[in-house]
Amino acid sequence: MIKHPDKNFINPISVKIHDQPTYCAHVEEEADGKPWFNDIKEYLEKREYPELANATQKRTLRRLSNNFFHIGGILYRRTPDLGLLRCVDAKETSRLLEEIHAGTCGTDINDFVLAKKILQTGYFWITMETDCIHFLVATLTALACAFMNESASMANESMELGAML
Repeated sequence: MIKHPDKNFINPISVKIHDQPTYCAHVEEEADGKPWFNDIKEYLEKREYPELANATQKRTLRRLSNNFFHIGGILYRRTPDLGLLRCVDAKETSRLLEEIHAGTCGTDINDFVLAKKILQTGYFWITMETDCIHFLVATLTALACAFMNESASMANESMELGAML
């Protein structure tokens, strides 16, 4: 508790819950079946906002769309050096993470190196670094479990051999 000069306590912070959708940087699976970049893509194609968007959401969508480029039905993100990164949805992200981590680009243990390799191959999604961290934690946990199971089975076999002698 923090002592305040006028009072002995500080009033709690009130939190408001809004019923309208918001733009956030966390994508696991698309609830409505549309990719995370759907609003940006539709805004670039038609110059129309989503139906229930308020003024703040419209301004955010305009600001976000400045960094994206739509060509041939595919959305790309512009990089500072005028390169283009292809935007991918949640279905493609897991395939890309697995392929780039263990497949074509070799194994990289560092999560930020994995994110950099994905950018170098020309792909982009909003939560790339967070997804790389979660992917590598899950991968390392699975490897540790497999190692522990192998060690336990080897210990059991050695105990059985010792009992036979």
